[in-house]
Amino acid sequence: MSIFPTKVLLATDGSQEAELAAKAAVSLAQKTGSELHVVHVLAWPLDTHDPSSFEPEVRRQLEKVTRTRLEEAVSRIEGLGGALEGSHLGLGRPDAEIIAKAEEIGAGLIVMGSRGFGAMRRVLTGSVSDSVVRHAHCPVLVVRGEPVVFPTKILLATDGSEEAELAASTTADLARGTGSELHLVYVEPVNYIYEAGGWGTVLPDLPAQLDQGAEERAEARLHEQAQKLREAGAEIVEAHARVGYPDAEIVGLAGKLGAGLVVLGSRGLGPLRRALMGSVSSSVVHHAHCPVLVVRQER
Repeated sequence: MSIFPTKVLLATDGSQEAELAAKAAVSLAQKTGSELHVVHVLAWPLDTHDPSSFEPEVRRQLEKVTRTRLEEAVSRIEGLGGALEGSHLGLGRPDAEIIAKAEEIGAGLIVMGSRGFGAMRRVLTGSVSDSVVRHAHCPVLVVRGEPVVFPTKILLATDGSEEAELAASTTADLARGTGSELHLVYVEPVNYIYEAGGWGTVLPDLPAQLDQGAEERAEARLHEQAQKLREAGAEIVEAHARVGYPDAEIVGLAGKLGAGLVVLGSRGLGPLRRALMGSVSSSVVHHAHCPVLVVRQER
C-alpha cells in the first residue's frame, strides 16, 4: 500500500521556506502522477476571537490581499512547471485552515515549509508546521533548508509499527518512481543498565553499561524489516542498524549519508504523552538538515 498517486496540497505563505516547499511539491506531483493544489492562508490577528465582527470593508480588503498573494503563488508554481488542479484561499488560523482544506479536497499529502524557529520561540508561539504534522488526517512533508530534488538519497526510518509499514510501502514506491537511492535504518532505543543506585544518583565509579543485547536486537529487527521491503520489490542500497536515541541517530545518519529526504511514520501521540516524552517525528522534523516526510494512517 502506498499513498501515491494522490492529491498534493501545497501550503504557502510567500516565505523563502514556502518557495522551497513549492519546488518540492511540483517535483513530487510530476514524479508520482499526483494532482497538485495550493492554499494560501492570511492569518487573523492573534487577539481576534470573532472574525465575523470585522467591518465588511475590512474583511473585503483582507480577502483581496489574500487573493492577490494566492495569485502570485500560482504564478510562481506555474513558472516552476507545475500544473495546478486547484487554488484555495483561507482566512483565519493557518494550521486549522490548512488541515480543513486538506480534508475538504481529500488530499493525501500536505507539503509545507518550516521556518525553523528556535526552541524558545516555538514554546511561546508554537509552529504551524508542528501543528499540521500533529493534527493532519494525512501524511505531511515538511521542507526546510533545501527542496527535494529527485532522484535523491531517501533514508527510511522504521520501528516495525503499523505506521512504519505504511511509510515503508510509500517510500519504496517513491524510490522506484523517482529512481532514488533507498537507505533503511532501524534504531534500537538506548537502554542503560546500572548495577546500583537509582534515578538522579551520581555514580562516578560505576559507569552505565549499554544493554549488551541491544546491538543484536537492532540487527535482527533491521534484517526483518529489510526482508519485508525486498519481498515487496524495494531495492535497498544499504541497511543501517543503530542503538541510541532514535531522533538523534536518524538525524545524524541522514547528515552522514547526505540524504535528500527522510521518511518515517508517526504514531500520533496524545498531547500528554508528547509533553512528557516528546515525539521522534517532531524532533526529526525540527533538526534534520533536509526535508522530512511524516507518514501516518489516514484518519
